[in-house]
Amino acid sequence: MIYSMTGYASATRELAAASGTGGVSVSVELRTVNSRFLDLNFRMPEDVRVCEPTLREMLMNKLSRGKVDIRINLQRSEQSANAGALNRDALEQLAMLERSVLEAFPDAGRLRTGEILRWPGVLAESGVSPEVLRDAVLACGKQAITDLIDVRAREGAQLATMLLNNVSEMEAIVTRITPLVPELIAKHQQKIVERLQEALGIAAPDQSATIVSREEIAERIRQEVTMYGIRIDIAEELSRLTAHLNETRHVITKGGKVGKRLDFMMQELNREANTLGSKAAAKELADSSMTLKLLIEQMREQVQNLE
Repeated sequence: MIYSMTGYASATRELAAASGTGGVSVSVELRTVNSRFLDLNFRMPEDVRVCEPTLREMLMNKLSRGKVDIRINLQRSEQSANAGALNRDALEQLAMLERSVLEAFPDAGRLRTGEILRWPGVLAESGVSPEVLRDAVLACGKQAITDLIDVRAREGAQLATMLLNNVSEMEAIVTRITPLVPELIAKHQQKIVERLQEALGIAAPDQSATIVSREEIAERIRQEVTMYGIRIDIAEELSRLTAHLNETRHVITKGGKVGKRLDFMMQELNREANTLGSKAAAKELADSSMTLKLLIEQMREQVQNLE
């Protein structure tokens, strides 16, 4: 199984207030897009900032690449928002900070009641304890990560099918043109021989002897045509294309974290297709090279989305 780097998932939990009235709705949303590395971006209220290290570790254990936006929302009910409850831990921490400041700056003014109540985390409006809130956020995070992986796996399976279809098309092209290569090269060589003979004035058998003997001219033509045949021979390129396509199919079928490996294989395939096009001595080969490059480009675009 291979995984896409794009996906979306969310999870929600409803928490009741300790007083029995009101409560808070906790939701965790995950959005991912492709990226060369794993990039985690958190947006959350200060009330649950303590959850970030654990969520970060959970994500790093499950994902290896992609830009991930993590958004945590707390939606309090109207009754809960109006009830109000002091967070004793946050209040004691704030008092300790105030004492430390006053020791360093005795003339500094003390905090007013309104300032204390507006301090982040001091007024636990939901009436839900910080521990319960933290557990709910982590539970939602775990569920959202599981759902996200499922989404990425389904999209990855679709991409794998498309990639394998392109591999099959390219294999069919290589299989079709491989038997044609010797015949196409021979025909092209024959045309070169005829043109050289005509240019050297030896096309007619009864032509008078020249300074250079016919045997020497024929040998030189044979050498030139042989060297040209070697330059336009694409057997080696077709062999490497076949090997690269076999490896690409193996990587896709094996699955796992294949994005970087397949990106490298696309570079190798494109290199051989370009060489094939530059050495093409017939329209059939040039057209095949163009089709191969189009298929490789399609694959390259999709490979960028794989983890």
